[in-house]
Amino acid sequence: MTETSTAIEHGYTSDKDAYLRRMKRIEGQVRGIARMIEEDKYCIDILTQVAAVNKALHAVSLGLVEEHIAHCVVGAASESAASGNPDVVKDKVKEATDAIGRLIR
Repeated sequence: MTETSTAIEHGYTSDKDAYLRRMKRIEGQVRGIARMIEEDKYCIDILTQVAAVNKALHAVSLGLVEEHIAHCVVGAASESAASGNPDVVKDKVKEATDAIGRLIR
C-alpha cells in the first residue's frame, strides 16, 4: 500500500523563494568567514562578518515568526472559533512563544 502525501502550506510558502535566496546569501557569508579564518584575516574584520551573519539570520527568524503568527496562529483562531475548542489556538500560541523563547536565548 502506498501513502499519499498531502502538501501542507505553511505561512512562509508564498515567500519560500525569497527565504531560500536569503539563506543562500547567508551560506555564502559563512563560507567567506571560514575563508577569512583560513587566510588569517584580522579578528575584528571576522567578527564584523559574524555580526552580519547573525543579523541576517535574525531577520530570517523574525520573518518566519511573523509568518507563523499571521498564518498558523490566525488559522488556529478561526478553527478554534468554528469548533469551539480553545485548545487549538492555545497550542499554536504556545508553539510561537516557545520559538520566540529559543530565539532570545
